Parts: sequence; structure tokens; C-alpha cells
Amino acid sequence: MLVRSIRSLALLTTGLLAGAFGYGAANLVPTFDRVPLQMRLEFHTELMRNNSISMQATMAAAALSCLVAAVFSTGRHRVVAAAATALVVASFAVTRLGNVPINHRINEWAVAGAPADYATILARWDAFHFLRTGTALAAFALVIALVVWMRRPETQTR
Repeated sequence: MLVRSIRSLALLTTGLLAGAFGYGAANLVPTFDRVPLQMRLEFHTELMRNNSISMQATMAAAALSCLVAAVFSTGRHRVVAAAATALVVASFAVTRLGNVPINHRINEWAVAGAPADYATILARWDAFHFLRTGTALAAFALVIALVVWMRRPETQTR
């Protein structure tokens, strides 16, 4: 029962993470491209301020629940849960090392104005966002597979 609960939590948290990033990729990124630049900068700044805690908590919960699922699993279930953990950690790393530094620059631009090469920098932010969306979605898919496999007993491998 404990393993089932842990896997269910991993399913919930990776689903929330993939859904949040997916919503951004499908709806926010194209909208950002269609509004005036200053509106985008101001909205982006406020959105990132609100997202900061909730997204970090979601990534931490997803990584921790996948890791605990790996610890409490064996065989291929452990490998799948560990891979999901690695993908969630990759989402965090892309966010922290790719998106966040650009977010700080965007915060400055909202006040001081964007530099001449702003479009290139915003395109890099989008690329990082699509990458972290992909890693989060892949982690979610692996946890779905893990939950589906949960119904079948694990077989010993040689």
C-alpha cells in the first residue's frame, strides 16, 4: 500500500509539473509573442514572481516522490522511477541555469527597457522552456508507465 501511495504522489506531482509547463508552452509563449513588448515584460515579471515558490515546490515534490518511488521499487520499476527522477531534476536544472538568469534580465528590462538583442534572448528563454517542458512531460509519461506496470508483478531479471 505504501508503494502505491508513493507512486500515486509521483503521478500527481509529475502531472502537475508537466501540465504547468505545458500550459505555458501551449498558451503563454504564443501569447507573449502577440502582445506589445512592454506588456510582455511586465506580465512575465509578475508571472515569474508568482510562479517562483509554487513551481519550485512542485519540482521538489516531483523529484522527491519519484526518488522515493525508486528507493521502494525493484528491477525495472526502480529504473523507470530513477529515470523519472533524473528527468525532473533536469527540468529543475534547465529552469535554474537557463530560464531564471533570463528572468532576472527581463525584470530589469521591464523598468529600464529591453536591449537591442532582446528577441534573441527571449528566443533562448523559449528554447529553455520547451526543453524543460519536454523533460517534465517525459518524466510524467514514465510515471504513468510505472503506475500501469504496478498492476503486474515484477519479474526477476538475470
